[in-house]
Amino acid sequence: MAIDPTSATLYAPCAGNVVALQAAKHAVTLRASNGAEILLHVGVDTVAFGGEGFEAHVVQGQDVRVGDPLLTFDLDGLAPRVRSLITPVIIINGGGFAVVRREQQRTVRVGDFLMELQSLGETASSGAVVVPGPEIRKYLRVPYEHGIHARPAALLAAALRGFSADVSALAHGRKANARSAVAWMELGVQRGDEVMVIAIGPDATAAVAALEAAFAAPPAPRVIRDPAVQADERALRGVVASRGIAVGPAALIAGEAPLPSETGAGVARESADLERARAFVRAQLEKLHATTTGLAREVLDAHLSFIDDPELLQTAQAWIARGKSAGYAWREAVEESAKALNAVGDSRVAERADDLRDLAAQVLRALAGDAALLDPPAGSILIGQELLPSQLVGLPAGRIAGFCTAAGGPTSHVALLAAAMGVPALGAAGPRVMHIAEGTPLVLDAEQGLLRIAPDAATLAAAEKALVHDRSKRVAARAAAHSECRLASGERIQVFANVGALADVRVALEHGAEGCGLLRTEFLFLERDTPPDVEQQTETYQSIVSAFAGRPVVIRTLDAGSDKPLRYLPLPRGENPALGVRGVRASLRNPELLREQLRAILRVEPLTACRILLPMITDDSEMQSVREIVEDLCRQLGSATPLLGAMIETPASALGADRLAAVADFLSIGTNDLAQYTLAMDRGESELAAHLDALHPAVLRLISISAAAARAAGRPVAVCGGLASDPLAAALLVGLGVDELSAVPSVIPELKSRLRSLRLDDCRELAERALEAASAAAVRALAVDAGGN
Repeated sequence: MAIDPTSATLYAPCAGNVVALQAAKHAVTLRASNGAEILLHVGVDTVAFGGEGFEAHVVQGQDVRVGDPLLTFDLDGLAPRVRSLITPVIIINGGGFAVVRREQQRTVRVGDFLMELQSLGETASSGAVVVPGPEIRKYLRVPYEHGIHARPAALLAAALRGFSADVSALAHGRKANARSAVAWMELGVQRGDEVMVIAIGPDATAAVAALEAAFAAPPAPRVIRDPAVQADERALRGVVASRGIAVGPAALIAGEAPLPSETGAGVARESADLERARAFVRAQLEKLHATTTGLAREVLDAHLSFIDDPELLQTAQAWIARGKSAGYAWREAVEESAKALNAVGDSRVAERADDLRDLAAQVLRALAGDAALLDPPAGSILIGQELLPSQLVGLPAGRIAGFCTAAGGPTSHVALLAAAMGVPALGAAGPRVMHIAEGTPLVLDAEQGLLRIAPDAATLAAAEKALVHDRSKRVAARAAAHSECRLASGERIQVFANVGALADVRVALEHGAEGCGLLRTEFLFLERDTPPDVEQQTETYQSIVSAFAGRPVVIRTLDAGSDKPLRYLPLPRGENPALGVRGVRASLRNPELLREQLRAILRVEPLTACRILLPMITDDSEMQSVREIVEDLCRQLGSATPLLGAMIETPASALGADRLAAVADFLSIGTNDLAQYTLAMDRGESELAAHLDALHPAVLRLISISAAAARAAGRPVAVCGGLASDPLAAALLVGLGVDELSAVPSVIPELKSRLRSLRLDDCRELAERALEAASAAAVRALAVDAGGN
């Protein structure tokens, strides 16, 4: 075979020993473990250069692994001087081997499968290849939460000790020696991917069975915990996903979607089956959509758009045309799109990938005839690996008391749904959740982050008393939610709502929101081929401002970029999208798109109710650039200039808040990103969910600096991130100098109730102590001791 190179490095296509390195450094020969001698020759007639433009990275006699660099060459310099740089891959002792299969006419990456060689060995009189023992092939599904990384790779390699069979693993066109932990990791497979295991030899069946057993019993994921938490066999600590207390029996969440067979029964049959399953799921989604609002409706909107997505259908039909089953085709199509979204590297984009996989599971269940919605006993507490957003949305209101999952975190889609629906929930509780038996009595304390298993009578009685008290507090808080919010010492604290669509406004007002502290405008721009025009934007903004009936509405400009790619927005794709061209950087790079959005906002009436918030600001020059555009548009439209605010989301903007406050009319602190960047912890990394806490003293110090800068400049300062929705943090934020909170609507009554019980001096004293604390856990303990629970 031959490779047309697109990079300047030649890599080892298999493990082996370097048996020859040409003096001109243009060719190298490897001997593989099965004796095959493989010549890799860069280009045609390149020997004539005598080594000019070539650099060797190996020496004769050296052992190499798959993907090790062998040679580097001057691609740009050599290309015009040679007939071709096409690189032949030649089996020079090919008489002893057969090419069983090979790749051709496709793009390959380092480590991808190229071809499979089989030693001919002894042949029978008929000339047929004699295989030493039976060949066993089996498809296995990867169960590990983070794919095959170091620990599961070591487990799989160890499972084959004592077997003589030759065992390989194939996935994504790559082949790995199943006895090598490194080779397993180099496959690059993720949870849910399929791996084909091939074993040849007398004990091939037993070897495959050993691997199958290892796949069925994955190693427990590593969960980082606070060392201050003491082990308790009857309690699990998780991350609070939605606050509250629940008491009830355990009900198991349905397992993963059924595994479809790969082989289809013909294109017509499989196409009809897929259409039938999609129609069934679509009908269920539309029925739910008609009865939901807010974030739940947004989830269903996404699922309804995906169920008829032309790209997904085209990809699925292509798989069916290749002889695959409807389930296999749909799963592969969805997984391909989901991986592309996850590769963006941002948790908010990954939510769309989660929606895709959720939808895939619904269709697969429909294909398998198991499409019933989740139907747990009333008052139960759901437990399992994870709860899909569609499963939660599909439950009748009030059916479950709460849920606790082994995976997930406070920013997951289902966590946001639970908070919006008022369902107490814990995530990231670890694998022990999976061992709780159906019907076991549970106490879910999503205030302290604990799940108590089979509690004794005293603990159960105390929990039920706390639950009654908690319910009465919520009823009282809801009754007083529409009253003005002042501290017990008299200071005014405004409590606004975070909103993502018109449907959210009614919910926000019902829960006592005094306005909108954050209108996310991304919903207008995502999942379309062209940007919304001025008229479309104006109509949407106007409907939301009118619904708030004169109350303040803070409209954040488009927060998109390399972390939230738009088909019509050409931006560079960085290796770390969270640090790329996003937010105001993306807007200033595309000023006409920004001008169109600002023009739409400026046409809203009354404009006095609108404030404009700029995301991902890092220095005052960005504020000045946008202000100039706003003022120019105001002159053209003959309108007054609305208030223009800076979002504090990075350590740079917090530490430079004094300069920003001099050019901005208000500051708004986004604690989700601020915590992510300050603590260097990815918001989408489930293993870090327990430690990604915005109450970490380092984050609180940056909030304190920002608030002090705002006060010195006479500017109001708000918190619109997740920390504003945590009543436990209310006293701390007030004590740090924050005078406005914007939260998810469902928590506003409790938040107002908590604020009304506080005195400013006490809040300031608590904040001072928190700034000197050692950890986020210590800060939370201080808040609880101060009456925050």
